[in-house]
Amino acid sequence: MNDTKRYKYYDFIMAFFAVVLVCSNLIGPGKLSYFNILGFRLEYGVGNLFFPFSYIFGDVLTEVYGYARSRRVIWVGFAACAFAAVMSFFVVHVPYLPVDDYQKELQNALELAFGNTGRIVLASLLAFWAGEFTNSFVLAKMKLWTKGKMLWSRTIGSTIVGQSVDSFIFYPLAFWGIWKTQDLLTATLLAIFFKVTWEAMLTPLTYFVVNKLKKLESEDYYDRDTDFTPFSLRT
Repeated sequence: MNDTKRYKYYDFIMAFFAVVLVCSNLIGPGKLSYFNILGFRLEYGVGNLFFPFSYIFGDVLTEVYGYARSRRVIWVGFAACAFAAVMSFFVVHVPYLPVDDYQKELQNALELAFGNTGRIVLASLLAFWAGEFTNSFVLAKMKLWTKGKMLWSRTIGSTIVGQSVDSFIFYPLAFWGIWKTQDLLTATLLAIFFKVTWEAMLTPLTYFVVNKLKKLESEDYYDRDTDFTPFSLRT
């Protein structure tokens, strides 16, 4: 890959990807909400409304710039989430100064909002890492198989595989032995269904962004000779 080429919007997309990823993991994942659909109540974690955007960014990056540049962004996102987890742990566990009731209330609120167990944090990081790389790899390969046609097939197809890897790593690692096996399986399958459906609904937006970027960047990369190892930052 030609690593001397410079792009106008690659760095912006990298920044947006990292911000969406950190925010979707910190803001809202513990809150449950629901939809009423035809008399049925569909429950979901609020964070799941926003986390799929990271997969859309991943699709856009791989489709336009190629796997290697997407790989670099995934590592940036992983580092951002790891730093947020370490900072959250530090802020929650350092002693607070009991000068007034506000500090005590703030400490309780921080523990409630950011006091995830190490098990959940580790599960989240591993699931993200494996899911994102799987998503990028599948999309890059499908682009070759489809000869660049039928973008919808590889954005949705790669998301099905990537989100399945993500969910089947996260939920068992985070909740095995805590939840009943049936509840664990149900939550995993519902998470996959919800995220893939959301991705499919946003397909027109993905088309618009991809087509726009390809024109603006004069790039439409095909990973014909790419080294697909995830353990590299080379472009």
